[in-house]
Amino acid sequence: MKAPLITLVATVTAAALWLAWPGQAESTAGLLPYDDPEALALGKTLYADNCAACHGAALEGQVPNWRERDADGMMPAPPHDESGHTWHHPDAMLFAITKFGTEAVVGQGYRSNMMGFEGVLSDEEILATLAFIKSTWPSELIEAHNGMNAQFEASQN
Repeated sequence: MKAPLITLVATVTAAALWLAWPGQAESTAGLLPYDDPEALALGKTLYADNCAACHGAALEGQVPNWRERDADGMMPAPPHDESGHTWHHPDAMLFAITKFGTEAVVGQGYRSNMMGFEGVLSDEEILATLAFIKSTWPSELIEAHNGMNAQFEASQN
C-alpha cells in the first residue's frame, strides 16, 4: 500500500514540475526536459556528482553482470545507457525511484543500495539529472520512451 501512495505523490509532483518547466514542449510525452540545454547542463553536473560513482561516468553501470545479485544479495547499479533498463520505465517511476529509493518504490521486501535523493536533490534537480540520462539515448529509444510515457499518462487520466 505504501509504494502505490509514494508513486502517486511522485507522479503528481513530477507532473506539476513538468508543466511549470520553461521550454517544455507540449507535444513531448513525459516529465523530463531532455531537450532543454540548461536542464541538460545541470543534469550532467548532478549526474557526475551524485550518480556516476555507482552507475558509471559513461552510464555503463557498476559491473558487467548487473542483472545478478552481489554477495550481500543486492542488485548492482544498472547501466543508464541503452544497454540497461532505465528506458523501460516511465518518467514517473524513474522520478519516484530517484527521489524515494528503490526499496520504497518497489516494496515487498525488495533490497537495494539505491538510496532516495529526497532532501539531497530538489525535484527540479532530479528531473534534470534524469533528462541528462535520457538525452544520451539513441533517438529510437527516446521515441519509444516517449510513447511509453504517453501510454502511462493516458492510463492515469
